[in-house]
Amino acid sequence: MNERREPQGPTRLVASPARLHRVADVAETSEGAQELAPGSPEAFLRVGEAAVGELGTGAVGRTGQIDLERPDDETMIINMGPQHPSTHGVLRLMLELDGEVVLRSKPVIGYLHTGMEKTGEELTYVQGATNVTRMDYLSPLNNELVFSLATEALLGIELPERATWIRMLMSELNRISSHVMWLATNGMDLGSTSMMIYGFREREMVLAFFEKTTGLRMNHNYIRPGGVAADLPDGWEDDVTVICDTIEARTYEYDELLTGQPIFRERTIGVGAISAADALALSATGPILRSTGVAWDLRRDMPYLAYDQVDFDVIIGTYGDNFDRYAIRLNEIRESIKIVRQIVEKMPGGDYRVQDPKVTPPPRARIDESMEALIHHFKVFTEGFRVPEGEVYTAIESPRGELGCYLVSDGTSKPYRLHIRAPSFVNLQSLPVLLRGGLVADAVATISSVDPVMGEVDR
Repeated sequence: MNERREPQGPTRLVASPARLHRVADVAETSEGAQELAPGSPEAFLRVGEAAVGELGTGAVGRTGQIDLERPDDETMIINMGPQHPSTHGVLRLMLELDGEVVLRSKPVIGYLHTGMEKTGEELTYVQGATNVTRMDYLSPLNNELVFSLATEALLGIELPERATWIRMLMSELNRISSHVMWLATNGMDLGSTSMMIYGFREREMVLAFFEKTTGLRMNHNYIRPGGVAADLPDGWEDDVTVICDTIEARTYEYDELLTGQPIFRERTIGVGAISAADALALSATGPILRSTGVAWDLRRDMPYLAYDQVDFDVIIGTYGDNFDRYAIRLNEIRESIKIVRQIVEKMPGGDYRVQDPKVTPPPRARIDESMEALIHHFKVFTEGFRVPEGEVYTAIESPRGELGCYLVSDGTSKPYRLHIRAPSFVNLQSLPVLLRGGLVADAVATISSVDPVMGEVDR
């Protein structure tokens, strides 16, 4: 990559009671008080119960010194969104502006609420993957994986090696497609229509392979409790190798297109900065946390599947700004390609799912030959299988950060409680820190750098 230049000397913001007490004069609606709540400077500088110092008072980027002692009547509160192309889904932001500078912001969510967690408690464990796969629709296979791992932990079953490695292959290909999609939309947010076209072009290669393997481009229901739905198709090694060779070469084209481009650098370097302390206090994970220099990746630090048997690097940044988050995702594509190449070499033979008749339906060909097999198939897909009582939390590294699944079983074929720790939802609370002190023109680019998926936020 081109040598990065440091942002200009950081300007620190001094919290002002007059500024922080500003409240929007908006009437009560059916959604509750539509306003930026008042609060003391001390309350504003805290996250929950844990004080984290001067939260959000880091580098302001290129906005320069801001006069925080201006009268309240010279600030303005505006509504931004929900407008899908600008806010990456139906996300709404309330912004308090001093001219073009964002003083405070408040994310408002819930416009896409579908009740997927409660729906999951009315579906059997067999049906569960069809529900969770729709939460993060840019990374559906990771959703299926975390639900399946949690279910299997309660069942106490061990997967065949091939099933584990197939899951890892599909998860890493999904990470590549998700990050390429982010590069496309982030490029568009910054005015690069070329990057939008190139990103969708490369993503199409991965989705075509998904369709060949699972039958669907998205929302696959491929990773299921007990293994995967089907074995990899004939010639999969050649297909995956072509994907790796093509996308790896084109990441260097993206590098040439964006990394050294003066306008792109001006719009990203020093913009949307967050410190490691603030990111940790806000429970941010994924590229947001790693952009601050914290090398936390569940694939390395809490290995699952067979990640401890492959070699890859955890990419970190320094300044925690939009540029670092861009550089991290670009390089994570290359690291995922490195992992996929190792999987192709090490893929073991054997079964692609457990051969436990209580969990796994019989082979399709047996249904036409055996009445017992037909009955077994019918009962698995109508009644499901019973899971021993207990509770479990399982977490994996999705393209957006720590994706967790909390499952409680009461001994029946349906979860008593299902809760997803969605990284998009948790990371979204870092927006007020990222936006504070920046220009309103940079708000869309900063939202993009969080990479939120609103289906996962509202779920």
